Amino acid sequence: MKLKSTIRRIESPAGRMKILILHPEKQEKPVPGILWIHGGGYVTGMASMVYLTAGSVLAKHFGAVLIAPEYRRAVRTPYPAAMEDCYTALEYLYSHAEELGVDRNRIVVGGESAGGGLAAAVCIRARDEGKIPVSCQIPLYPMLDCNDTESSRHSHSHGWGTRRNHWGWHKYLGDLYGTDHVPSYASPSRETDYSGLPPCYTFVEDGEPFRDETLTYVQNLKDAGVEAHVDVFHGNIHGFDTMRWTRNAKEARKKLILAVEKFLK
Repeated sequence: MKLKSTIRRIESPAGRMKILILHPEKQEKPVPGILWIHGGGYVTGMASMVYLTAGSVLAKHFGAVLIAPEYRRAVRTPYPAAMEDCYTALEYLYSHAEELGVDRNRIVVGGESAGGGLAAAVCIRARDEGKIPVSCQIPLYPMLDCNDTESSRHSHSHGWGTRRNHWGWHKYLGDLYGTDHVPSYASPSRETDYSGLPPCYTFVEDGEPFRDETLTYVQNLKDAGVEAHVDVFHGNIHGFDTMRWTRNAKEARKKLILAVEKFLK
């Protein structure tokens, strides 16, 4: 499936926000809609990273319309800026579904790393507000927990380790960092009620910092009666699936496509 790209600017809590839209060159019927949120530890990154990540893979395979928001990063604007921008992008995808050729009953919310954390936060908010049905969530190796876990406490993973993790959370949370007042919209690991959330698929490597928070999130969903699956690959590269030529990346993307196919049915 060949995709075209379009840039739009939409109204957001901070004014005009740029979004990157990927859409099929030829489209005769409504297709799935994907909100894909880039990573970067909440402090860096850009919407165009979608071309390197699983978002574009899903858009091509399913012939979907994908929106990637250029959300505010925490270097300049801490929480709740990024989450508000990403939720605004979801609202835009849903409210403009007819114009975009999107099936409102097949909406996917996903992202990688910090984008995975934001995807989970957006799904929690969508569940709480009850206005936008999300078919499934795809928070890949997500940055969910503002506190150290066993896998993030002394991590020297390639691509992201403990020092960078502390820095990213500190920038994102601002004055909330290190307190007991961090809401689940900022750090989804703080959520206490996982019922009613969309079904979930994710993957992670066993030697990277977000292994434990990923496994805990999936288990919390299962305990709440939500369908959730995780595949764990052996390795210590954060963002391993972007290395498309490797065995782990190839296998991970096959499993991802099969999971999303199941959810969208």
